[in-house]
Amino acid sequence: MKAKKFEDLIIWQKSRELVNLIYKFTNNYKFKDLSLKDQIRRAAVSVLSNIAEGFDRGTKEELIHFLFIARASCGEVRAQLYVALDQNFINNQEFEQAKNLGELVSASTYKFIESVKVSKYKGLKFKQKKQMTTDEFLEEYLPKKSH
Repeated sequence: MKAKKFEDLIIWQKSRELVNLIYKFTNNYKFKDLSLKDQIRRAAVSVLSNIAEGFDRGTKEELIHFLFIARASCGEVRAQLYVALDQNFINNQEFEQAKNLGELVSASTYKFIESVKVSKYKGLKFKQKKQMTTDEFLEEYLPKKSH
């Protein structure tokens, strides 16, 4: 696994696009069902949140577990898009755009799960990190003074 942080993951980046798309559609005056609006937003946010949480948990098993939760939330978003379409809160073009992105995120997440399962990756908790000297630590983590 080459990603050093969850933001490096393409599935996280694509899920962020999905969240932004859902927020754009639900901000429309036609989206009148406040319950559905809240639920589809929470489900979309759950996708990228669970990818991030799984990655930062630090073990292979936890990463896989949270990726499955993210994938399930993505399915929830896609199901709710049908409700939004059927109630004319979004049009066909908006529906297709969001559904296609949701399907991409879901499929990519599944492929990522399968690749993590067979990889030698153990998780960030098990990564051996080079010990920093005190000076290296201070230089990296403390703000530099401007003169």
